[in-house]
Amino acid sequence: MKLYTLVQEQRLPISREAAWEFFSTPRNLDEITPRDIGFEIVNQPGERLYDGQIITYRIEIFPFVWVSWITEIKSVEDGISFVDEQRFGPYKFWHHRHTFEEIPRGVLMTDLVHYGLSFGPVGAIAHAAFVRRKLESIFNFRREILAKRFGVL
Repeated sequence: MKLYTLVQEQRLPISREAAWEFFSTPRNLDEITPRDIGFEIVNQPGERLYDGQIITYRIEIFPFVWVSWITEIKSVEDGISFVDEQRFGPYKFWHHRHTFEEIPRGVLMTDLVHYGLSFGPVGAIAHAAFVRRKLESIFNFRREILAKRFGVL
């Protein structure tokens, strides 16, 4: 299996505490996820992230094709970072580290995603044809929503 990496950084004119308050609340994921992927949180994950938390989603990977996506919050460093890992879902491997670093006049938010696909060469073709672009469009949507909500540095 080939592992791919996606990195996105965004500078926001808010405190690290304000960024943490927003991102450590699981229900806020709805706000920063594009509607066209049919994203829906299935379980009630609670008000705050915690180590070992299981969150279940449904996503539409193709028109009328829904899959469950189950993630575990693997590591929470309060106010600094958290990691979500897929336990079941559309990827063969998914590890997503979110970090929040104080910078002058705001916070640097970094997403580091390592992911892999099933199906060997067919998965590699799917990655090149649409998976990478879809992931980038999801993270670009997030960037736009966060800029509208919090402003830009």
